[in-house]
Amino acid sequence: MTSTEAAQKIKAKFGDLISELPEFRGEVNVNVADAEQIVDVCKYAKNDLDFNYLVDITSLDNYGDDPRWTVVYHLRGLRNGCEIRIKTSVSEERSKLPSVIKVWTTANWHEREIYDMMGIHFAGHPDLRRILMWEGYPYFPLRKDFPLAGKESQLPGIAFTHTTPMAGGPFVTVAGGNSAQSREPRIRIPETDSLETMSRLERRKEIQEAHGHPKGPGPIEKK
Repeated sequence: MTSTEAAQKIKAKFGDLISELPEFRGEVNVNVADAEQIVDVCKYAKNDLDFNYLVDITSLDNYGDDPRWTVVYHLRGLRNGCEIRIKTSVSEERSKLPSVIKVWTTANWHEREIYDMMGIHFAGHPDLRRILMWEGYPYFPLRKDFPLAGKESQLPGIAFTHTTPMAGGPFVTVAGGNSAQSREPRIRIPETDSLETMSRLERRKEIQEAHGHPKGPGPIEKK
């Protein structure tokens, strides 16, 4: 059985519940129209098609569109060597869908992370607590309307957060420049000026010329 054949079997089993079977570069996706039926589809994928390994559950923020949330289940069959993705969407107003923890117990932490970072609830999860942020943190950091610099928050006696200065900071790409390398934040040191940046770029150019790679091995040999 191939991944495409597995997706077609899911479509044959659930009919109109499966809205699309898009395929891109050999990666097969199954789109479930009704999020409330996601457990039934996942049970079939595991028990009848042998997708016995839940690789991951991820979530997408379709900011500005409705439904806002898309939840993606990455499945693999360890015996048949197939992989598929099962997707379903839910509105921001609802922000809830059934947990698949009774299908794969490893869904536990995946669903907790999505709840923590996106604020999507999983009905039937036995321990839906935040897993990265602390209890009482008022925001969901992976939402697209959450600023890159973060937000200030205070929880007296427990934790706090401040915004991060972005201008000239280590995670900000510099606009302009002669190359993508000169804009790359990883080679910049915020505490120093542009002269330091240029000297680092020149050093990389020297290494490139000597070794054919900007991180070439060993010391540069004098020509």
